[in-house]
Amino acid sequence: MFYSPRPLVAAAAVPIAFGRAGVLRPPEPRFSLVVDLSQDLFSGRWWRGLATLTALVTGVSQLAPQMGPLPAGTPVAEGPDQARQEAALAVGALSRGSATGLIMSEGPLARPIASAPARQSRTLSLVVSQGDELARLLSRNGARTADALAAAAMIGAEKALPAPGTTLSLRLGAPDAAGQRPIEQLHYRARLDLEIEVSGGEAGLRVERRAMNLDRTPLRIRGSVGGGLYWALRSAGASPVQAADYLQAIGGSLDVGSEVMPGDRFELVVAQAKSADGRTMSGGLLYAGLDRAGGGDLSLVRVPIGGRLQWISETASPEPVRSGLLTPVAGPITSGFGGRMHPILRFIRMHKGVDYGAGWGAPIVAAADGQVIRAGWAGGYGRQVRIAHAGGLMTSYSHMSRIVAEGGFVRRGELIGYVGSSGLSTGPHLHYEVLKDGVPVNPLGVTLVSRPVYDDKFMAAVRARAKALRGL
Repeated sequence: MFYSPRPLVAAAAVPIAFGRAGVLRPPEPRFSLVVDLSQDLFSGRWWRGLATLTALVTGVSQLAPQMGPLPAGTPVAEGPDQARQEAALAVGALSRGSATGLIMSEGPLARPIASAPARQSRTLSLVVSQGDELARLLSRNGARTADALAAAAMIGAEKALPAPGTTLSLRLGAPDAAGQRPIEQLHYRARLDLEIEVSGGEAGLRVERRAMNLDRTPLRIRGSVGGGLYWALRSAGASPVQAADYLQAIGGSLDVGSEVMPGDRFELVVAQAKSADGRTMSGGLLYAGLDRAGGGDLSLVRVPIGGRLQWISETASPEPVRSGLLTPVAGPITSGFGGRMHPILRFIRMHKGVDYGAGWGAPIVAAADGQVIRAGWAGGYGRQVRIAHAGGLMTSYSHMSRIVAEGGFVRRGELIGYVGSSGLSTGPHLHYEVLKDGVPVNPLGVTLVSRPVYDDKFMAAVRARAKALRGL
């Protein structure tokens, strides 16, 4: 054992503080500005901490910037020197217009003049807007009224008025006493193969047509179907119109939605004109071909027959051709032909057609060539189109959201409307009927028989045309 000579200190001499959770905490100094206001409520130390916090908040509020609305209007320059500086920097009200800007001081090479002379000529580039008249456009941009009217009349006589979107190059001469300028030159591209130029002089205005040579070699586009035929056509370089024409062309010979497979290769030839300066303009579809991996190939040529362009296969035969009706819409059959429980009326009745489940707005095409005999509202059938075909057949398309074909002759695969839910319907679908001599028949069992009327000489010309287009 060890003995310490120092006296023992009483435990009460050192106060020990405990927190709320009973944890030992060290003693705090007797005076501190940092006070925990959650402890020792309403004690002298607590009131001192509250007074410190109040003083800090008051001081911060006094130092904070004043918030208020920004002043409106144009500030006034303080003194002539500041006004001159703002004018040199082009800072000023819009009402002052061009009165701002740096002014040159008078010197050996610069002296003030009473007024600036008018520009002797002006060169403008104008774009014709939709509904804009040429004479008003020229006059609005400073041309003399008489010259504007004369130029428009001359160009109109040449039947070469600029279309909306055309860019005009206009040069005007010195202004007259009224501030109007004569036309010295007006030039623009009226068509891909035609330029128009109007020149002015002492003898007045004169117009000149300049024809341009064009290369009219058709454009050939090829590619693989891949995931979807339409977007494959667009990726290969076909325009939306050309892609739609191609789908309509081959749609008369096969069902695009079910018979065209990934891996099939398409080929189309479109009319094209190209000028010497590199401008091009695409025309209509001339040839449509499809190499199918799992079926017969297609080779279609567009030729005029009976006053209208029609697609003819180079393998067409004069023997009768049997083919079923084209599926009018892409979608599964949700209700077949025959007796069924009506989904709305709730009793068994004859279902005179088949229902195709398709989304709202899906395109509906004609099942075969024919004449539109009805297009409009048909009571419980909603918006309906009826087409008469050869052999006493008639097809009916009901519950449409919008009708495209309102009359006239339609081709097999041609767009006639869109899927909807008009009339007595529980949701978007196509109700499709086929009638033979006025009696409803099952659309899935109908077969059409057609006989081409093309002679050997005509078919030889078609095959020669197809060979020439494929050889581009």
